[in-house]
Amino acid sequence: MALDLIVVLIYATGMIALGWYGMRRAKTRDDYLVAGRNLGPGFYLGTMAATVLGGASTIGTVRLGYVHGISGFWLCGAIGLGIVGLSLFLAKPLLKLKIYTVTQVLERRYNPAARHASALIMLVYALMIGATSTIAIGTVMQVLFGLPFWVSILVGGGVVVLYSTIGGMWSLTLTDIVQFLIMTIGLVFLLMPMSISDAGGWDAMVAALPARYFDFTAIGWDTIVTYFLIYFFGIFIGQDIWQRVFTARSEGVAKVAGTAAGLYCVLYGLAGALIGMAAKVLLPDLENVNNAFASVVQHSLPNGIRGLVIAAALAALMSTAAAGLLAASTTVVQDLLPRLRQGRESGNGDVHENRIATLLLGGVVLAIALVVSDVISALTLAYNLLVGGMLIPLIGAIYWKRATTAGAISSMSLGFVTALFFMFKDGLDANTPIYYSLSVALVSFVLVSLLSPRSNVVAKAA
Repeated sequence: MALDLIVVLIYATGMIALGWYGMRRAKTRDDYLVAGRNLGPGFYLGTMAATVLGGASTIGTVRLGYVHGISGFWLCGAIGLGIVGLSLFLAKPLLKLKIYTVTQVLERRYNPAARHASALIMLVYALMIGATSTIAIGTVMQVLFGLPFWVSILVGGGVVVLYSTIGGMWSLTLTDIVQFLIMTIGLVFLLMPMSISDAGGWDAMVAALPARYFDFTAIGWDTIVTYFLIYFFGIFIGQDIWQRVFTARSEGVAKVAGTAAGLYCVLYGLAGALIGMAAKVLLPDLENVNNAFASVVQHSLPNGIRGLVIAAALAALMSTAAAGLLAASTTVVQDLLPRLRQGRESGNGDVHENRIATLLLGGVVLAIALVVSDVISALTLAYNLLVGGMLIPLIGAIYWKRATTAGAISSMSLGFVTALFFMFKDGLDANTPIYYSLSVALVSFVLVSLLSPRSNVVAKAA
């Protein structure tokens, strides 16, 4: 494993170096938070794809392929189609707003109270997104290098916190491009064909696996629908995703390159599911299916190539972890700190407080990662809270003139609490949290809005 470790160390050093270079470009708040709103199609495609393809999309999809077969791709499928929908229908109006956070839209439609309430939900979501991929980083390093889990978390996650803190979005963009290339080469062009070949080829896999492994709906329609409710709509309202949209140089870049990134995510999901199916043939009796990815890498790849694929996996994980971390710090600095300053927001100058917030929240992300173990469950928790708490008020802000601040806040609060309750009652992997939270959020939003007076802000907007 010495050669593999050297390859991974070179990769980690390169990420820190790019982060340091990004710091030199992050001179204003726009630079630090949205890369100066100046990314072209190549950079935008790479950073968007790298952002959404993290721990659950990589480690989790291989696990789903191992357990369910080709239908395991639906997680990435829902995410990818969400990116396509966002790019085609929301990117243009979002870019015109010249804002930093999702919650600023709620303030414009309702009032500052709605922004602050939604910021708390968004903060929990962003921290869990960062923690999810940090957990996956620890899992990969633990299995492949024999390190204790806590050491893997602190080392791998520490690299993410370091380059995210010093350079912000410019560091994330530069590292994302390299990570996008490495993960494409490592997973799609190396691990997928080599693991299938090691399993005896396609015909051998067909003979060895049950027929349901080749059924695109074997994972169950209830699960597929839940993935779309959680991930497809979650993409539409996630701070980490919107923050990438704000980096586009033009509406055309966001629309075309964003759609291409979404389609890439669907293909990436198919590759991950196929890798999981090959792992099932090669290693049919894994004690922990969460280790399917790391185990097939260890089994099927030679030294050196294995290191490159490990770097590819870490690339996918680090980009999403960094996106969640920056989204969390942006939410704190732009949405929550102004409330402590009696509404006074920072200008577009010094980024010192952004860096401090990113560093401190990086410590929170590492702490969460040390106590949570399952990447898909952690991601599901994040999206259940986000979609259950914020989807209805955001849709209402755009499409319903009669919506009120009281209706929005009640919807967010009750949807959030309902999602938490049913995740505790039925488990993180249950379908009930998203169904009940959306139902409660919708009913409370409509009833409270109809029973409460319209504010001046709403009356003017209408």
